[in-house]
Amino acid sequence: MRYMMMHKLNDSNPVHWTPTPEFIAKFAAYMDEVNKAGVLLAAEGLLPSSAGAATVTKKDGETTVVDGPFAEAKEVIGGFGIVQVRDQAEAVEWATRFADLFDYDIEIEVRRVSEYE
Repeated sequence: MRYMMMHKLNDSNPVHWTPTPEFIAKFAAYMDEVNKAGVLLAAEGLLPSSAGAATVTKKDGETTVVDGPFAEAKEVIGGFGIVQVRDQAEAVEWATRFADLFDYDIEIEVRRVSEYE
């Protein structure tokens, strides 16, 4: 089963977008571990909305595009990973290990990827 793990960051907090050397070292060790386990399919970090972003909304037949930065958005997706694991419990375990890397509050959403049989 494939699961996507998406972590949310405060878009207006510079601390969330400027990792320390200590965090980078912990992150590298985590990535080494998840790679050696053979479960990582993809992972990317995202830049804050001030670096270039847009939302596209379609409502009542009308499409609206709003360019970033998103001052009204407190949290945005800061990055994602896709893992291939046995079950949701294993995906949550990897997400929990990832959350442990951070020295501030973090939310990670774990969602199963749709797979048509």
